[in-house]
Amino acid sequence: MADPKAENALRDALASLEDLEARWAAAREYLKIDLRRSRHEELAQQVADPNLWEDQDHAREVTTEFGRLTNDLESFDALRNDLDDCKVLVDFSRESLQSGEPDWSLLDELFATVAELEGKIVALETQSLFSGPYDENDAIVELHAGAGGTDAQDWTEMLLRMYTRWAERRGFGVEFDEVTEGQEAGLLSATFIIKGRFAYGWLCAERGVHRLVRISPFDSQARRQTSFASLDVTPLLDDSSAEVEIDEKDLRVDTYRSSGAGGQHVNKTDSAIRITHLPTNIVVSCQNERSQHQNRARAMQILEAKLAERARAIRQAEMDALSGNRADNAWGSQIRSYVQAPYQLVKDHRTDHETGNVESVLDGDLDEFMQAELRRQRARE
Repeated sequence: MADPKAENALRDALASLEDLEARWAAAREYLKIDLRRSRHEELAQQVADPNLWEDQDHAREVTTEFGRLTNDLESFDALRNDLDDCKVLVDFSRESLQSGEPDWSLLDELFATVAELEGKIVALETQSLFSGPYDENDAIVELHAGAGGTDAQDWTEMLLRMYTRWAERRGFGVEFDEVTEGQEAGLLSATFIIKGRFAYGWLCAERGVHRLVRISPFDSQARRQTSFASLDVTPLLDDSSAEVEIDEKDLRVDTYRSSGAGGQHVNKTDSAIRITHLPTNIVVSCQNERSQHQNRARAMQILEAKLAERARAIRQAEMDALSGNRADNAWGSQIRSYVQAPYQLVKDHRTDHETGNVESVLDGDLDEFMQAELRRQRARE
């Protein structure tokens, strides 16, 4: 006699697997897998050309694109194999039901496999959200304390930790370029680079003002305090000098010594560099490298990237295409609120995505918030 509970479990697993099959087939279309295979074959021929490295810049572009396509196609094909293997598990589970003695260990394995495949399909679908020309690039991230005094500066340091933890979760690298201490605690600002494929694509969803509500640890009367910090992000370009020309006469270069709360992130030397681009009043700083020359080179790279972004935005006549809408770093301008008192809630005001697990978010669990905003952006486009 068949076990109704086991039959229902198998039916649920089959329904989930059919849904995953349909989503995999849809991904094949919107990710243009067939076109990618053709491009991969073209690049394979170029990679095999012994004369490829006569032009090293071109060779790096070809090999980078070839490597990324190889990884994407291998992952896509591996997912197809995993779906086929899951069908075998379904057959085994069905046979056990027909025998009258359902094997629950097989059914448990089937459900675990379906859950794992769900995660892989979600990752595949997320990749489709990265359609911008610079989404695959590393990201230059800037944090600035806003309204809220010492609490805002402490909040800025909390955000720095949050994004560092997020990067670590994804296996991305983090390089600190400039960290400026707060007057009493926390940070006034920080500039750092998150390095990894799609780093900019992910982080462009975080651009804006972030609001924290909590019982202030700096208030002797333990009153509730609201504080603000802003995040800006720019794609790091391999060679932005091709897009912008910088006249040395337009630069003011200052040197200073890094110190204070940022010391855990940067080297305390007299070689820190601050460069001001006078025509645009864009200011960049770097104090993490070992020498003044290295700090200047990195600061110029960041400046070139920011000027290139500005130039693209002007050409496109759509100021929020890459640079985003610059809102006041204070009340009424936040994209997301993090509330620790009188209740626990993180809510994104653009997408209405929310969670009550504030600590998890502050520990870098940001993917769902980012995905929700990226979907909103793509739907709007």
